[in-house]
Amino acid sequence: MARFVDDSLPFSAWWPLVAGAVVGIVLRLGFAGSPYGLPDAMHWAFIYLTPMAVGAVTVYLAERQARRTFAYYVWAPIIATALFVGGTLLILVEGLICAILIVPLFAGLGLVGGVIMGVICRLTNWPRHAAYAFAVLPLALGIATPEASHHLRDGIVERRIVVAAPAASIWKHIHDARDIRREEVQDAWIYRIGVPLPIAGVTEQTGTGRVRRISMGKHVHFDQVVAEWSENRHVRWTYRFDHDSFPPGALDDHVRIGGRHFDLVDTEYTLDPVDAQTTALAIRIRYRMGTDFDWYADLLARMLIGNFEEVILRFYERRAKAPAIGSSILRPELERQRALEELGTIGAR
Repeated sequence: MARFVDDSLPFSAWWPLVAGAVVGIVLRLGFAGSPYGLPDAMHWAFIYLTPMAVGAVTVYLAERQARRTFAYYVWAPIIATALFVGGTLLILVEGLICAILIVPLFAGLGLVGGVIMGVICRLTNWPRHAAYAFAVLPLALGIATPEASHHLRDGIVERRIVVAAPAASIWKHIHDARDIRREEVQDAWIYRIGVPLPIAGVTEQTGTGRVRRISMGKHVHFDQVVAEWSENRHVRWTYRFDHDSFPPGALDDHVRIGGRHFDLVDTEYTLDPVDAQTTALAIRIRYRMGTDFDWYADLLARMLIGNFEEVILRFYERRAKAPAIGSSILRPELERQRALEELGTIGAR
C-alpha cells in the first residue's frame, strides 16, 4: 500500500518545490527572444506550458519521496510557481509589473500540471517519462512554432462620475494638473504594481495645435495631441511618443505603451453640466492589444484601466471642488517658505 506523508513540508522536504521553480527559470532563460533567435516570453508555449511544467516536475519529485495527497497536488505547484516567478525577478530577466500580472494565470496552470502529474503517478508506470515531456515540451514547441504576427484589436473602457463643481473648474484642472502628489493617485492599481507615478499634465498651444505634456516618475514623458476640442465640454487626444519617452527600466518591455503587444489609441473627457454647480464627468480610453493569451490580457487591461479611470475621476473631482485648498497642496514647499518668511519678519519687528 502506498505510504502517505505529512503535507506540512519540513524544510528538508522543500527541494521538490525549489527544483520545480528552477525548471521554470531555466525555461524562461530559453525564451530569451531577440537577439538570440529564440522565442520570447510572450509565446503561447511559454505562457501556457511552462507553469504546467513547474507544477508537474514539483509533484513528480515529491512523489519519488512518498505518496502525496491530492491537496498537495494543488497547493505545492502554486508555491513552486510563485518561487519560479520570484526567481525571474531576482536574476533580472523579468520585471515586477509583468510578474505581478502573470502570477494568477501561472498559479492556475501550475495547479493543472501538478494534478495531471499526480494522476499519472497514481495510475501509470511512466511518470518519469511524463515529467521529462513536461519539462522539454515548452521550449521544443516554442522553437518549432513560429511566433504569431498579432493583429492588435481595440478595446474601450469608460467610467462616469457626477461632480459638485462647475464644468469650467473641472476643465481647468484637466488641462493644468501640476505637482500631482502620490496620495492623490496611489489607489490606482497600475501605480501600486510599479508604473511610475504621474507628476504633471499640462496643455500647451504649439505651432501645430494643442498638446498636453505628460511627465511621470523615472523620467517618463510623452505628449497627448488634442484631436477634438470643445471648450468646457469635450476633449479627445491621441498619443505621441519619442524614442526616449520610456527610459530603460521605466516599464517592462512586454507592457510598454506603444510596444508590440499593447498601445493606447486615444483618451477623451466629456463634461455634461447638470446645473450651474454640478457636472457629469466621463472618461473614455481606447486601447489596442495583441497577444497569444488575449482572453487573460484583455481582462487585466479592462480591470486596470477601469480602476485608473475611477481614481483619476476622483482626482479631478477633489481638485475641482477645493481649488483654494488645492493651491496650498500643489506647492507645499512654497507655502512653508512663505510662512517662515512671515515669522522672520515678525521677529525682526
